[in-house]
Order: sequence, then C-alpha cells, then structure tokens
Amino acid sequence: MGERLNIAFIWHMHQPLYRHPFTGEYLLPWVLLHGTKDYYDMVSILEEFPDIHQTFNLVPSLIEQIEEYGSGEARDKYRSLTLKPASELTGEDKKFLLFHFFQANRDNMIRPLPGYWELLSKRGFSGEPDEVGEAARFFTEEEFRDLQLLFNLAWIDPWIREADPLLMRLVEKERGYTEEDKRSLLSKQIEIINRIIPKYAEMSEKGVVELTTSPYYHPIMPLLCDSFSAREAVPDIALPKERFSNPADAAAQLRRGIELHTRTFGRRPTGIWPPEGSVSMGMLPLLEEERIGWFATDEDILARSLGRQILRDSDGAAKEMFLYRPYSVRTGGEGTPITVLFRDRVLSDLIGFEYSRWEPEAAAADFIKRLTGIYDSLEKPGEHIVSIILDGENAWESYRNDGRDFLRAMYSALTGHPALRCVRVDEFLSETESREELPGLFSGSWINHNFRVWIGHPEDNTAWDYIAGAREALVKASGSAGSDPGALKMVEAARDELHAAEGSDWFWWYGDEHASMSDGEFDALFRAHLTKLYDLIKVEPPTYLDVPIISAERGFRPARLPTAFIEPVFDGEVTNYYEWLAAGRLERTYVSGAMHRGPAPAVEGDRKAGLIHCVSYGFNLETLFFRFDYLKELTPYEREWSFTINFLHPNLLRLNVRVEGKEARGTLYTRGTEEDDTWSELGALDLLAAGDVVELGIPFKDLGAAPEGGEGGGELKLFINVEGGVGGEGGLERWPAKGFLVVDVPTEEFERYNWMV
Repeated sequence: MGERLNIAFIWHMHQPLYRHPFTGEYLLPWVLLHGTKDYYDMVSILEEFPDIHQTFNLVPSLIEQIEEYGSGEARDKYRSLTLKPASELTGEDKKFLLFHFFQANRDNMIRPLPGYWELLSKRGFSGEPDEVGEAARFFTEEEFRDLQLLFNLAWIDPWIREADPLLMRLVEKERGYTEEDKRSLLSKQIEIINRIIPKYAEMSEKGVVELTTSPYYHPIMPLLCDSFSAREAVPDIALPKERFSNPADAAAQLRRGIELHTRTFGRRPTGIWPPEGSVSMGMLPLLEEERIGWFATDEDILARSLGRQILRDSDGAAKEMFLYRPYSVRTGGEGTPITVLFRDRVLSDLIGFEYSRWEPEAAAADFIKRLTGIYDSLEKPGEHIVSIILDGENAWESYRNDGRDFLRAMYSALTGHPALRCVRVDEFLSETESREELPGLFSGSWINHNFRVWIGHPEDNTAWDYIAGAREALVKASGSAGSDPGALKMVEAARDELHAAEGSDWFWWYGDEHASMSDGEFDALFRAHLTKLYDLIKVEPPTYLDVPIISAERGFRPARLPTAFIEPVFDGEVTNYYEWLAAGRLERTYVSGAMHRGPAPAVEGDRKAGLIHCVSYGFNLETLFFRFDYLKELTPYEREWSFTINFLHPNLLRLNVRVEGKEARGTLYTRGTEEDDTWSELGALDLLAAGDVVELGIPFKDLGAAPEGGEGGGELKLFINVEGGVGGEGGLERWPAKGFLVVDVPTEEFERYNWMV
C-alpha cells in the first residue's frame, strides 16, 4: 500500500418509518422529497469521480419506504393534497398548504424559483398559524395550484431538473401551472425514486462505494440492551421506572436489517453504522454473532475509552494523531476482535454546518488544507484513516445548488491528489492488518458522548415505560399463542410494531433538545405503533396511549434564572460586566452531531445556524428587560431582521421589534376577543436600543402583570420568534425551542430570597 493518507467518507442515509400503522398513510413526505433531492444525486455524482471511493449507510426503514414509493403504493397527505384539483381544495386544505408547503430553505430552494418566492412573500414570512389562516383568503385558485407544484419542484435536485426537459419547462414557466403539469411532476418524482436503489447497487458492483446497514428501525442499541448503560456517561441521569434490558430486540433488529440489505443488494454488509453512533460493550456480542467486521462512532467515545483527551489547536486541528488509527475491541475473553473507526468531528461538522456559508472553491481548499495538515503530521500516513461521517441528506438544503458545487470542488481537488486518497472502509481494512486494541468501549453516542437525547427527560422516560409495558403484554401473548399459526402470525406482526416503536426518532423529538413543525406527528406515530401492538394481540390498549406525550404547553425555566434586580443602560452595548450579571439566560445549545444545532428552526429544512447566540432576561420591580446577543461570527450585524415576543399569560400580547444595525423600533399589540380575532396596537416601545446587542424594557403594568401599586407576583408565559430579515438570512428561530418561558414576576422580597455571594 502506498503512503497516501486514507480518507473515508461515510454518508448516513436515514428516515424513520412515517407510515401510520392503522391507515397505511405516510404522515410526512421526507422519504419522497429527500429521495428526489438527495439520495440519488449523492451517489450518482461519483460517476464523474470514479477514484473517489466512499461508504454509504442505508438504513433498512429508509430502503423499505423508497421501494414502497417506487411501487406507487405509498400514500401521503402532502402528495394527496398536491394531486387534489385546486378548484376542490377546502378551507382546511388551503391552510395546510400555506402552513406546510413552504418547508424548504428560503435562500437556496424557494428564492431560486421566482413564482415560489412571490407566494411566500404574499403569505408572509412569520409562518404563525393565525397569520397563515388569515392569508388564505387572499390566494387565488391559480396561486394554490402553483404552490402545490412548486413545493414539490423545489425538492427536486437542481442538477436533476437541469437534465430533464419536462422539469426545465416547469422551472422556466415559473407560474400559471395546470393540473396536467402537477400530474406530470408527480410521475417524474416516482421515476426518480425508482433510480435510487439500482444506482447504489451499480456503484457498489463497480467498487466505487461500499454499502452498509443499521438495525432495521434505527434503535439506540445500547439502550435496548440495557437502559442502565446511560449511567456510564451521566451517573445521575433520571431513568425510566423499569430497567429496560432486552438485547434480543436489538439482535432481531440487526438481523432483520442485514437480511433486507442482503436481499436488496445481493451481498451481506461487512460493516454497520450504529444508530446515532451509539455504542456500548453490551452490544458487541450482537455484532460478533452477525459477523460484523467493523463499525464506527464518534471521537469522544475514543477519548473516553482510552482516557485521553483529543486536543485541538485554535483552528480545530487535532494535535495528536491517535484519532486516525484503526482500532479493535473484543467482547471479552477470547471474543473475535471487531474493528472500530472514530470520526473526526471537526471535519464532519465543517461539511455539515459551516461550509455552506463559504464559496465552494474556498471551502474545498480549506478542507484539503486540513487533510494535508494531518498527512504532514504522520510518519506512516498509509496506515491511518480519517473518518468523515455525517448525514447524507440534511446538510445540503443550506448549500447553494444543493451542495453540488461544493462536492464537485472537493472531489476534483481530491482526485489524483499525491498525498490523499478516498477509500471505502472495507477497502482500507483489507489492505492493513494493523489495529490497536482498545481496553473497552465507552458507552455513549455521537452527541456529547451520552444518551441524553433519547433517555432521561420525563417525556423520554414516559415513552420507555410505555414500550416496557407493551413488551410485557407481547411476551404474555406469545406464551399463550402456543402453536396456533394465526395467533403466532399476529404475535410476529405485533413484534414488528414494538420494534418500530423502539426507533430512535420518536425519542429525538421528546424532551427539550429538539423541536420541529412535526413533533405532533412523531408523537402520534410512536403511540400508534404501540396501540397497534395491543390491537394485534387482542388486548385493550392502555388509555394513556390516547394522550400525547409531548406537551406543547410545557413551561420552561432555564438553568440560569434571574438572581437579583438589574438596571441596564439602554445603549445597545455591554456597558460593563455587572450590568446583566444577575439576569436569567436562554442559551443556544450547540449539539455536535449530524442532525441538529441550537434552537430548533421554526421551519423544517431551514437548518442555518441563525442570528442569536443567547437571550438574557431580568427585571426590577417595574420593568421586564431582555437582551439579544448576536452569534459572535455575525457581530456587528447590520442587515434588517426582526423578532416577536409572544406573551401568553396573563394577557395575549405581542411585541414586534425590527432592527437594522443601530436602528430599532418596537410596537406592542393586544389581541381582540374570541369573536374579534385581530391585533390592535397599544403603543411604541420606549426602552429600546440596538448596537452590538439589542436591549429592551417593557413595563410590567403594560403586560398586565403588576397591579396598581407595583406589588408584583404571579407569572409571565412567553416565547420568542426570531426572523432573519426579509431575505430569510439566518432562517427562523424559536426561543425556547418548545413550550414557553416562565418568568416569575418579582415582589419586593425577591432580592432578599435570591441574594448572591
């Protein structure tokens, strides 16, 4: 083997099961839409670069749904509403279209289609449900027809559109589409979907890509094996009432995933991507039993397995090269060693989150510079491998031209590079026998080396308890089924529903970490799978399955609460260190990983990092104060943007603020009665300043939160929507991501009970 450094791109392609177990309808359209935008072009681009060998992980639940869409049997509400003649749309249909059919990146997917951008401008950029409902009456039948088509057209990769005469005709038409245009477009979607699996198979046969799998429904394997594994990273984590320890479920999901993969592509996978990079010693025997040769996870797992830090310089480059070795780990005793690779998080996250803001050539040059820096630091680069692992679909909405310009620039620079070569993982492993054996494997995921996203929050733990109860009922039904073929068939069908409910995605949206426009659908699907399980084994489902686990009205108090009265100076600057020291604070949480960063975008698919780093809040007896800090890399921020503070209690009020550099203006509005659902202006905001930060103050009496005399007491409930300007720069953000912020209105006794040392 030569002395070029090995570069392994591992693209993880994943969607949960969106099909409702009772109706058979897909509640969300993301398999179809990512299928026409990402899955086909991500592998087909390699035809231009045959020396760029890569690894793709295709989750079985994704393959199943791609095949069902390709067969024409899949039904989803979005597709059904697109097919429905615009003349027959009901009022509810129109509201659904206006609310959901702009779920696309504004700058990179909506703006390039002028007719689509005009429709968004007409609807309004906030996306608030009541404003959307109000806008519906101003749209014509023709405009709704255009929206039906343009939403689907925007989700087709620009490269695919440019190569197809029908699609280009629709792009160039811009508006005034016909019902026949819609039908033609939807037929084209299925045509594209049917190219996906054959293209991966073809590129695998050519040796350009390696294909790997995951357990069928993408469960967190360590938690299925033993929920107590969450305590290794977080010893004091709150766990569900019952310890969940069912490695047989993880084994069955892994086995079934391998079977589907083998049936689809004609060969067994040699490697897997453990869902969410989640690993533990307890899952290793399952991999050994299925003859899995390698798996991969995050660099933090390596650091904690070795008890060593991965130190990096100010530019994010690793100072020590042990990250780039192939390792092995045994199940114990004389167990077969399994190879494990660890991803470089910085390199992976640069592609996933940062390079979308760069010019493609500059981003590619920076990436190559970082890789050659690693090469220069190694004595034997040919024995090392740099693992770059991230989702293969989610990043590209934030890139111009769906990321193709960047990928072309990067692949062009890598092709024929004298120091670097792109390899399949199995290709590299077959060429080197060198492995450093780990003493053990730390239990955690690729998100903060723990499992907090999927267990520990009351919502997560409730879901685990529901699964445990359903599994217990299933075991009883299995025992009483005997040898009755009909009963056994129902038990197996119920077991499949259990496995679907064990998927990681439902837990992703439980808790405070993440939020989307579709939280309710994810919650409903999780509970429907368990309800179906009980239905199949002819046991009355528990009534709690009828009640959402997610509480949209959940109150939130941040970890950092106000501790004393503050008296800020309204100058748009951080006047001194102590000015806001005693304030409460909503923090932007940067979650290193492939799915999410920070406060959830208000629009699914708009994954830009946003504008605001944190929101501070505090008060004196008379006034509530807020401070908005920009992301460091955006300061100073001169472009126009806006935010709305939505007060839910004790009165329905809105404070709308528009900011442009050092200019800011704010207006307070009140909502009318239930019979008169309009907003009336109460007056302009006096305490407001913008500069390096935005500072504002609202008298408690204007909020109806302090009676005459200023005695205070009680609560305020509110949430904040941040809108990144008329052009959508920065996207939409919601603070907090779910529910509402609870602010305790202070009394004169506040400081006495909250004194600081």
